Order: sequence, then structure tokens, then C-alpha cells
Amino acid sequence: MTRARNVYTHGHHESVLRSHRWRTAENSAGHLLAHLTPGMSLLDVGCGPGTITVDLAARVLPGRVTAVEITDDALQLARTEARTRRRENVDFAVADVHALDLPDDAFDVVHAHQVLQHVADPVLALREMRRVCRPGGIVAARDSDYAGFTWFPQVPELDEWLALYRRAARANGGEPDAGRRLLSWAHAAGFTDVAATASTWCFASPEDRQWWGGMWAERIRRSDLARQVVTAGMATEDDLDRISQGWLRWAAAPDGWFVVLHGEIVCRR
Repeated sequence: MTRARNVYTHGHHESVLRSHRWRTAENSAGHLLAHLTPGMSLLDVGCGPGTITVDLAARVLPGRVTAVEITDDALQLARTEARTRRRENVDFAVADVHALDLPDDAFDVVHAHQVLQHVADPVLALREMRRVCRPGGIVAARDSDYAGFTWFPQVPELDEWLALYRRAARANGGEPDAGRRLLSWAHAAGFTDVAATASTWCFASPEDRQWWGGMWAERIRRSDLARQVVTAGMATEDDLDRISQGWLRWAAAPDGWFVVLHGEIVCRR
């Protein structure tokens, strides 16, 4: 049986990587940190540019982290981050979370950040993460929930951006409102001991507004998302220019405020 077509909506344009490299264990994996102890083995699924991966590797020393991505090109970003930060307890492997080429019961902790919203079958992915986690170990995931994003002032172009992104993500086989579904997906994957929480990123200072708004103003014009929506006929170049300008207007508002909602799960194997 073939799986649904699945495409990574964001792509790897520099504007996307600028956002992803901002992520740390502290601002993106707080739900997991209390469960980590030195000497643990940890699998980081969909490690992206590796900033969270390398932070986690520092916390489990002398244990080791295995970082996986779907392609070797994507994995090279994390290799570069680990090398730059001289973190030597990280191993790398190309793997599909739907069918991990890893042994049963291999890791104390299996972690995924902003991954399940993009995969074709998140329940199957969680089953695989459960399989490679040792009995008594932890499977943890965190995903944003686009329908829960909120902002002020109410710039109409940001409403248009949100609707366009959610449509594109679903066309690519993903679920942009994944955060609220994590608990149900975990139960469907066979977990019975699940702690579900939520957290946010808030962009409200002048510096944060300029960074977040400027980044999205570029992403909606230059990233894979832009090419996908134009090619599919979901938007025109003029539409994307208008949305980009809306992001810049939001960023310039002295009372601008934007919150990104995330769902989180910590599952005991």
C-alpha cells in the first residue's frame, strides 16, 4: 500500500533557515528538558538545521544523539551546526520517520519538533518512534497549530496568509493544525501514558516584530511555499506581494503582537 504524497511545505530557503536556526532547546523543547539526564541516548527525528539537536546533545553528555533527516542534503545542515559548535556526540542518518531503519528499543528518548504536521501519516510516525524507544523511555513531540495563531493589529493580509498556508500545507499531505491533534495521534499510536501541554512563542518587542515580520515577508515571496502556491494556482505573484507588504505593515506597528501556539506531548513507552 502506498502512502499519501507528502511534500515539505516550507523548503530550505535562507529565510526559512533563519527562522529554524533561531530555535533552541530552551525555546522549543521545554516540555522535554526535565526528563533528560546525562548518559541518555536520544533520537532527534527531523532535526532540520540542528540547533535544537546540538543543545540536546550537550544535555545528555556523555550519552549520544542520533539526528535523522529525510535527505542527505537536509542532514548536511545539522552536520555543519554540530561541527561549528564542536559537538562530537552526535551521529547522523538519513531516515523516513514512517519506516525508521533503526532497531527496536534503541533509544532512551525519541524527539521530534515541528515534524508531525508535515508527514503523510503522523500516527504511523509515532508508532515508529515508539518502536525504537526502549520500554520506560520517552517519546516527545511539539507541533504548531496554525488555526490557533493570533495577532494584533488585525492586518487583513495576515488572514489571507494564514488561509493560504493552511491550504498549501494540506495540499502537500500535511496537517497545519497538528498541535491540537497530538494527544489523539499518540493514543491512536498505542501510547497510554501521555502528558499533553501547550506553549507559545510571542513576538511583541520592536526587535522581535522586525525579525518575525521581516522573515515572513521574505518567505511568502521567496521560499518553496511561494513557488508552490503560484504553480498550483492558489495565489498570484501580485497576491504574494500584497501579503508580503502586509507583514511589513504589521512589523512596523508599535503595538504589534503575534503569538504562535504549540501543542506538546511527552509519552512514556
